[in-house]
Amino acid sequence: QVQLVESGGGLVQTGGSLRLSCAASGRTFSDYAMGWFRQAPGKEREFLAAINWSTGSTRSADSVKGRFTFSRDNVKNTVYLQIYSLKPEDTAVYYCAAAPTLTVLAHDYVYWGQGTQVTVSS
Repeated sequence: QVQLVESGGGLVQTGGSLRLSCAASGRTFSDYAMGWFRQAPGKEREFLAAINWSTGSTRSADSVKGRFTFSRDNVKNTVYLQIYSLKPEDTAVYYCAAAPTLTVLAHDYVYWGQGTQVTVSS
């Protein structure tokens, strides 16, 4: 079992920034890739970025390049998603998830956090 707990969401104004955290625990979480997704109301879950915990290899969606940065802290067992220049269309529930391989496909992710709400006001 891998447990994931997101934090850092909230209400921000357009142009602001947020750093989302995902704390991982469990016996073998380091064997997994960690991914970030978001889901806006009425829309499908969208892949944002993923990192292989052991190798540090990453994949990210073209839509997030330039405003999103993705990192991990091996000591704290935490991955981060920093979002800059927030826009109203970034409003969504943001999830972290764990998969056996580095993948962009939501259905390949086995463990999911509870999600954290990000709301961007115009």
